[in-house]
Amino acid sequence: MFLSYQDFPWFEDVPIRQILNIQEPFPNHFYWPDLDVDLSKEIIKNPEIFPLKAKS
Repeated sequence: MFLSYQDFPWFEDVPIRQILNIQEPFPNHFYWPDLDVDLSKEIIKNPEIFPLKAKS
């Protein structure tokens, strides 16, 4: 699967080792513990359906 920086900006300025540190706690659900980012396969394949939101 491809994750563009435009759709998933959390990955743009981080070391590759943090991007490669990925877990799949449930089928089709991915978690990057170093970045505290979790995404489903559906979100990755259809980012236009799920707008970026962040809590501050």
